Order: sequence, then C-alpha cells, then structure tokens
Amino acid sequence: MPSTNGHGPKRVILYARVSTDEQARSGFSLAQQLEALREYATREGYEILEEVSDPGQSGASLERPGMDRVRDLVAGGGVSVVLAQDRDRFAREPAYHYLLRREFEEHGTKLRALNDCGDDSPEGELTNGVLDQLAKYERAKFAERSGRGKLQKARQGKIIATMKPPYGFRYNEARDALVIHEPERRVVERIFRLAAEGHGTKAIQTRLYREGTSSPTGKDVWNRPVLKRMVSSDTYKPHTYEEATELVPEKVAAYPEKEKTYGIRWWNRSSQKSRQISEPTQNGQRYYRRKIAYIPRHREEWIATPVRTFLPRELVES
Repeated sequence: MPSTNGHGPKRVILYARVSTDEQARSGFSLAQQLEALREYATREGYEILEEVSDPGQSGASLERPGMDRVRDLVAGGGVSVVLAQDRDRFAREPAYHYLLRREFEEHGTKLRALNDCGDDSPEGELTNGVLDQLAKYERAKFAERSGRGKLQKARQGKIIATMKPPYGFRYNEARDALVIHEPERRVVERIFRLAAEGHGTKAIQTRLYREGTSSPTGKDVWNRPVLKRMVSSDTYKPHTYEEATELVPEKVAAYPEKEKTYGIRWWNRSSQKSRQISEPTQNGQRYYRRKIAYIPRHREEWIATPVRTFLPRELVES
C-alpha cells in the first residue's frame, strides 16, 4: 500500500481517453483502459475518487469535456494522483503534458501513467520527456506514410475510402471504387431536378422533408449546405472523355471507355487543421466545438479520380 504520510489513503482519479480514429482502427476501448486502471488502483491501495472518460476525443488539444472535469476536480483539492493507462492518453503533445503536470503540482496532485518509465528525479523526467518526443515522432511518421500512401492510391485512379461514401454511392468490396446505390441515386436526381426548376436550398429542404426523404445522416431534415455542395460537386457532373483527360492522367491503367461520361473526385485540394475549443454558456457549463481551418493547395497538387455518373448532363448543367 502506498505511503499515506498520515493523511489517509491516496485519492486517485482514473482517466481514460480514446479518439474516434483509434476506436475504429484498433478497438482501443475506454472499458479496457478503465479496467486496467481499476486493477492497478486496487493493487496499490488507492481510493478511487472518480472515473472520468473522454470518448471520441483527440489528444491534440486539452479542451475536452473529460479533461476539463479532471482539472476542476484537481483544483478543488484532495486529489493525490490522476492516473491514465498511457502517457499519451493525457495529451499527444509533450508541451501539453508538461503544462498539465505543472498545473496539477500546484494543487499537490501528481500525473501518473501505467507506462511511466521514470520517477520524479531530473533523470526520470528526462527519460519520460525523451520517450514522449519519440512517440510524437512515430505518430508524425505514421501520418506522413499514411497520407503518402493514400495519394499514391488516388494517382492510380483508385478511390480513397473515407468513413462514408458520397451520397448515391457505395464502396465496392475492395473499397477502392464507387458503385451506384439505386435508392439514393433517385434522391440525388430528385434534388437536381428541383434545383433545375429554380428551387433554392430552403425549398428543396422543405420538399424532401414533406416527402419523408431522410438526409445522409438519417435525420428528417436535410442540411442546406449539404444540398448546395451536392449540386455544385464535380462528383455528380458528367465529364466527357476529353474533359476528363485534362483532369485525370492518361497513364491510369484502368482508364474508362471514351464513349462514356465520368464524374470527378478530387483529392489533395487543401490541407486541414482541426482543433477543439470550448466556450462558456449562460448556465455556467462549457460548449465544445471543433474549429477547422482549410489551407488551399496549389492547383498542380490536386489529384482527380474518375467515377461513374448517373445524371444526364443537360440536367446538371441546367
């Protein structure tokens, strides 16, 4: 049992975090993390004050509902340790990890992870700092390799599969091409015909709601910006072979037949930086939202991939 220094058992907050990507990619679950933390706390004789989880939250920012709760509890006093399974559960940036550690130390609270390799000595802090930097380097290399691989796939004329295919399509079995999904195809054509008749996004939204046509996310009401992007997207616009040739390199091995028309899926048109921020609300709570910044890339960096089209060209142009 850990030393109590005459002040009773040490009180611990268990903290677990998992991002959406980690959950989808490796099943890195909150339940598994908390179970490991409970076992450790019981074995070491800690009194568990609270278990705090941050589901679907990135470690690239400290502005998370669960982490805010932990910081409020620590500021209230009486917390000996905040414990996580891995150091990067607290934060993926070493600087953020350092800030948390210093903030908690002001309240007599230690930041601990089951995979800590050092102690509180200068040598121990140096060891953990080096390991944090190495972990950051490995993540950056993985992201760079992954991004390069996706772009290479696009240059070969294959589709880069995202979480959801564009409305009106499904992925093939290999998830490298789009196939037309007939029920949604009819909805897309309906939207384009309403737009061609002069209806704005508000009128189209109302018409789809009255007809009982659910949105791509399953909601009753369509998002108007989604409708606007759909009718202006090159994915649904038929391009002739000659037009597509100007956009898609002819060296693509499985290049489509000349007598058909093709939509275009664009990649690498911009880089995206995302961070989560919190804002106070009138009732004293916090409202969390994700702020995304798009940085346009030069035209020569864009990559185009041909896809099947299902709309008449005259309809799209009108």
